[in-house]
Amino acid sequence: MVAPALDTRFALAQSELPTAWFNVAPHLATPLDPPLHPATREPVGPDDLAPLFAQELIGQEMSADPWIDIPGEVLDVLRLWRPTPLVRARRLEAALGTPARIYFKDESVSPAGSHKPNSAVPQAFYNAREGIARLATETGAGQWGTALAFACAQYDLECAVYMVRRSFEQKPYRKVIMETWGGSVVPSPIDDPSHPGSLGAAISDAVRDAVGRDDTHYALGSVLNHVLLHQTIIGLEAQQQLANAGETRPDVVIAPCGGGSNLGGVALPFLPDPSVRLLAAEPASCPTLTKGTYSYDFGDTAGLTPLMNMYTLGHDFVPPGIHAGGLRYHGDSPIISKLVHEGRMEAVAHKQRAVFEANVLFARVEGKIPAPEAGHGIASVIQEAADATAKNEERVILFNYCGHGLLDLAAYQEYLAGDLVDEP
Repeated sequence: MVAPALDTRFALAQSELPTAWFNVAPHLATPLDPPLHPATREPVGPDDLAPLFAQELIGQEMSADPWIDIPGEVLDVLRLWRPTPLVRARRLEAALGTPARIYFKDESVSPAGSHKPNSAVPQAFYNAREGIARLATETGAGQWGTALAFACAQYDLECAVYMVRRSFEQKPYRKVIMETWGGSVVPSPIDDPSHPGSLGAAISDAVRDAVGRDDTHYALGSVLNHVLLHQTIIGLEAQQQLANAGETRPDVVIAPCGGGSNLGGVALPFLPDPSVRLLAAEPASCPTLTKGTYSYDFGDTAGLTPLMNMYTLGHDFVPPGIHAGGLRYHGDSPIISKLVHEGRMEAVAHKQRAVFEANVLFARVEGKIPAPEAGHGIASVIQEAADATAKNEERVILFNYCGHGLLDLAAYQEYLAGDLVDEP
């Protein structure tokens, strides 16, 4: 009798790295509603976006092509860490006593420690090829700013990062990493030192910077179509790796959601299969998908960006200062919002203490310390596994382990000391 396999890691050869991104646009039930110009409220065109983005990115934002080739120069950088491992969380399964089989895509192995370089690298590449010398951006917890600073270093670009003030104060070593890669970092909003900040305010600061300089473009780490496009490399790799693990498909794909980049990256390649459930996990203190309104709104607080049809809490919403700074955004990706609105994707919200309870369990059995953002996905995985146990189902659960928490230890210190509070 052959003993059951005990493999926990399923790798791909670098020769198997996907060479094209999956564009979800042709697979949507109906086309996305167009973004609207902030002044005229008319649909924006390529010329309206040209002051902010490289032409190739604008084309990707509006493309209906099912596949978009990844430039060889981008693949050369991605090979520093990709393909990332798919891991079978056998010890978590045992701790939960579940018949479910749990897999996670380990995006923490990137240089920046998260999934964010998957889009930062192509954005920096396309801008450098167009002759842009400098990129301006916002960052919440610092993951995106860190990734863009790394990417800019690969193409000799300057990088200016406006970091949400609350996270700037919570996570000082993020600033050190960005500066090590040559980036400059300031707390946002820059005109109100007493304000805790929000991603919307930081976007306003970065957009003002970009439109005020001819040598500068703006780079966004989530929400927009081209960002989710770049992130689909996660789900494309996972499809191959699940097959290598002997799985036909996942029953459910889970990821945390702030703007939608890592959720879209792991989930969108599975969208064409209606038997695969897609689940977004968000913070209860910033419940955009679960309590927001589906309507047109600005992506920033100052009303400088185009309006997008999305779930929103209002562009002037200031979220509580939870440690999952990357999820503290008032809106969401139009793609993710549309899928939730049409019932193709589900959404749940978790309170901060429950997230850290899930993270500590994961760390103690699987050995990895998750970012606070990643913990929202892990909390949902635990709920799914419990449901599978109650129904005695051999459910296959795939989630995106979007980043490590080694720069978030102050948050763990609060939790372990009993000082971490839930916020409304």
